[in-house]
Amino acid sequence: MHLPTTIFSGHHGANHCQGIAIDEKNGYIYFSFTTKLVKCRLDGTPIGSVDGLIGHLGCIDFNEQDGRVSGSLEFKNDRIGRGILKTLHLEDTVLTNAFYCAVFDADKIDREGLDAARDGIMRVVYLPEVVADYEAEVLQKTTPYPHKYACSGIDGTAFGPAFGQTDGKQFLHICYGIYGDTAREDNDYQVILRFDAADWWHTLATPLTHHTVPQDGATSLDKYFVYTGNTTYGVQNLLYDKQTGDWLAAVYPGKKPQFPNYTMFVIDGHVAPEKATHNAYGETIKALRLKGGSYFPLGATGMATTSTGCYYFSQEGHDEEKGQYTTVHLYQKNDAQDMPFLPVSE
Repeated sequence: MHLPTTIFSGHHGANHCQGIAIDEKNGYIYFSFTTKLVKCRLDGTPIGSVDGLIGHLGCIDFNEQDGRVSGSLEFKNDRIGRGILKTLHLEDTVLTNAFYCAVFDADKIDREGLDAARDGIMRVVYLPEVVADYEAEVLQKTTPYPHKYACSGIDGTAFGPAFGQTDGKQFLHICYGIYGDTAREDNDYQVILRFDAADWWHTLATPLTHHTVPQDGATSLDKYFVYTGNTTYGVQNLLYDKQTGDWLAAVYPGKKPQFPNYTMFVIDGHVAPEKATHNAYGETIKALRLKGGSYFPLGATGMATTSTGCYYFSQEGHDEEKGQYTTVHLYQKNDAQDMPFLPVSE
């Protein structure tokens, strides 16, 4: 299939693009616009959308094994959550803190305005481990802080093999959002949870109810830590790079001056997790190896690999009258560390 060098998402209201996912075999692209999922053909022709979300739908990925789209979904009463409700004119709504993996039946997205809760398009899997870390209080040098590991919720989401392997069974990996407070010491790691999500749709996944939190949920197989230095809200988009066997993590840069504050990190997918000690807590953790970083400016609002060895990166934009949009551009690998990808010309 000939892949277009640019794909325009169309305009989608007040909330910016959070992630993209590609179904290359069937010729579709999916966009997360925070409170809605949009489905288009690869030429940008709109197919349908899923609305009705009052939380934050973040990074998404297409699962080639079951044809569904999965993404991080969070409901919380912090500044971000209240801001989303404001854009939906739901300022009086009170949410219970809850974090989910949202799973969309992509084949059924065939028209605009499908409702996530009512039309059977989306189910959710509750992630109690994330809730526990988000609601925990911790001490650092006698100073109390909310949120263990500075967990602000979840965002980066990607399917891929277990770390230390480059093929075999595919697992779902979900990254913590990380508050960027420069005063605390426990937020210099990225946190990645690994799940076996092969049969979630038929087992753990339930219809979304905004006001009732499920009693059961998914338990992670592993919790990994990557020492990157401070970021602003953690891994925005995670991607397994099939070409290299490594993982790309796009972030909003941190503000601690002792770190380079990269916008993209490369995590070594060939090396199995190793035991290490968490700098702030003294806990024994499973640490992943960081290969490097760069200031590549795209990726935080969406990235995807293709069968041609190229990459799609989202470049968001805003029209004062029509609202938020993104244009997805095709890139190829480049050897220079300061600019690891270059645009593909027509």
